[in-house]
Amino acid sequence: MAANREGQEEKKDRLFKALHGNKTLLESEKLYEYILETSVYPREPQCLKEIRELTEKHPWSAMMTSPDEAQFLSMLLKLINAKNTMEIGVFTGYSLLATALAIPDDGKILALDITKEHYEKGLPIIQKAGVAHKIDFREGPALPLLDQLIQDEKYHGTFDFVFVDADKDNYINYHKRLIELVKVGGVIGYDNTLWGGSVVAAPDADLDEHILYLRDFVKELNKALAVDPRIEICQLSIADGVTLCRRIG
Repeated sequence: MAANREGQEEKKDRLFKALHGNKTLLESEKLYEYILETSVYPREPQCLKEIRELTEKHPWSAMMTSPDEAQFLSMLLKLINAKNTMEIGVFTGYSLLATALAIPDDGKILALDITKEHYEKGLPIIQKAGVAHKIDFREGPALPLLDQLIQDEKYHGTFDFVFVDADKDNYINYHKRLIELVKVGGVIGYDNTLWGGSVVAAPDADLDEHILYLRDFVKELNKALAVDPRIEICQLSIADGVTLCRRIG
């Protein structure tokens, strides 16, 4: 019986590590390291490297956007000529800095996070990079602020790009609001839409309660995005899954 319990705990630990401890769904760690060492790290700006290495020492480092995903988002921002952007869920600011480096000098990022504590750890590096003037950080729950923006029609359809990496149980609520704020042709990116692969686990799978609870919200979002006629979507298996939504109406 004890051995069985130990086996179950070991299984849960592996699943939790797969969800929170790794930055990719690739089964080969060597292949992922090859991608990083060959294509990502050689191109990573020094300031991004500094904030990444700083964040890797944080006990919640798994919350940081993966380096290959940050590189992808940076190129995407340049391809769509994004200038007015928003980020929901900032943490220490790794993906925020990647965005600030990618947009023009007069570009803007409305950065929302429930707490400023973690952002302040990366802020000195962002300031040293010379892009802090692009960031308008707002502390507190994102939904009330989004509601304020929606109430003022001058903000409707004004954002070129929005990146969401925050509380998964509010993703569907964010989408209901963001679709009004992003412009036609603009893009919303939702992170963690494969939730460590748990979206395909059996309903009675032996998963951590936290993973199971949020898995249902992630699946709800995925189903809603798949049938939303106002957007085109592309779900990518990069990192923990990222879904891009391009507003078409």
